Amino acid sequence: MDFTKEIHEYLQLEIKTLEELDQQAVNQALNLLLQAFEEEKTIYIFGNGGSSATASHYQNDFNKGVSEHTEKKFNFLCLNDNVATLMAVANDIGFDEIFRFQLQGHLKPGDLVFAISGSGNSKNVINAVEYAKERGNKVIGATGYHGGKLRELADVSLHVPVQSMQVTEDVHMIFDHLMMSIFYRFLGGIEHLKA
Repeated sequence: MDFTKEIHEYLQLEIKTLEELDQQAVNQALNLLLQAFEEEKTIYIFGNGGSSATASHYQNDFNKGVSEHTEKKFNFLCLNDNVATLMAVANDIGFDEIFRFQLQGHLKPGDLVFAISGSGNSKNVINAVEYAKERGNKVIGATGYHGGKLRELADVSLHVPVQSMQVTEDVHMIFDHLMMSIFYRFLGGIEHLKA
């Protein structure tokens, strides 16, 4: 089988999507993350499915990748990573509450919420974001498609303007590595990423 046509089409869509990103929104997200870092605040990050894996990856890249080279440390907390807590909340209270419940009683003034949802309409993500907004916390929202409710609620919208979950999730990881590489240089004084 020759899949070169399909490969080319996918890569062209990826390139087109990257060219349409709002670079000022990425800059705004970097500044919110920098403020949380400087003020030693917690950055709560979460999402469903592939976005949950993306959230875990962000936590790793900032808590270890960037923080390895800085005296002060990032404090990302991925709400997807305690499976026992997720299962207990989903079973006893409801799946729509798995993220909001974890924020209740823990979210402090100045803490940052980083919500990831390809559709922008995942109920459990929106519930947590609305809770954060009610408390006056800033929200970064990473979305795709038309952005949904998360795009409307977010203080900074990292929106991927494409009708493809795969490309959306690809670009959400590009945001992670892009911001990580900038902080490597800005905070860690490292000019080149490690292999």
